[in-house]
Amino acid sequence: MRLIHPETSAEVDLARAYAYPAGPCLRINMVASADGGTWLKGLSGELSGRGDRHVFWVLRGLADVVLAGAATVRAEGYGPARPRPSWRGLREGRPAAPPVAVITRGLDLDLSGPLFAEAEPYARTIVITCEAAPRERREEAARHADVIVAGDERVDPALAMRELTERGLTRVLCEGGPRVNAQLAAADLVDELCLTVSPVLIGGDAARVLDGPSSLTRLRLAHVLEDEGFLFTRYVRRPGESVSP
Repeated sequence: MRLIHPETSAEVDLARAYAYPAGPCLRINMVASADGGTWLKGLSGELSGRGDRHVFWVLRGLADVVLAGAATVRAEGYGPARPRPSWRGLREGRPAAPPVAVITRGLDLDLSGPLFAEAEPYARTIVITCEAAPRERREEAARHADVIVAGDERVDPALAMRELTERGLTRVLCEGGPRVNAQLAAADLVDELCLTVSPVLIGGDAARVLDGPSSLTRLRLAHVLEDEGFLFTRYVRRPGESVSP
């Protein structure tokens, strides 16, 4: 992997390249085809490659919490984030792995599955839902996970992020999907986008990185890495910029 912007270098320290800024930060990490699709055959992994997987693990190692929507958790077969030897330096002074937080209105989750049953006590899975969620399902979820109620009829993204911050989970890594990304952007919460561009054209009806209400968040290109035709971009929010209608 090599750096091609803002300068060129044959050697890249990924932990330094993707280091979180000071203070709370919500970062989205996605992979997309060259024509903008975020899945192939229903899965994002079909667009991935060796370098993308390397970046993926570094980003998880740097994060305090991994955030994903329930549809992504189901489609991608999520389990808990598990400690990796390469994370020891990245997670000094923090738990060995970050918890996974799932955004869900209906609580349509397999609460007996690996994401809940195999999570370590220090990284217990978090469920973020709303008051309108079925009470019995919410009570059942509380037996298997930490439950955050954020919002009335649907999950309020700003309130959800506030609840995570109050738990000390300030480095948030969102892995999608596109609907959750769009909701976060519309709520003026996205600080960074780490986008891998896969060297394929797929056509079809796959969603873009944001799939939802229109919003505008102006970003600055912080870096571009390249490996085997894949481009690894990091965009950061311009200071003082906010969402426009």
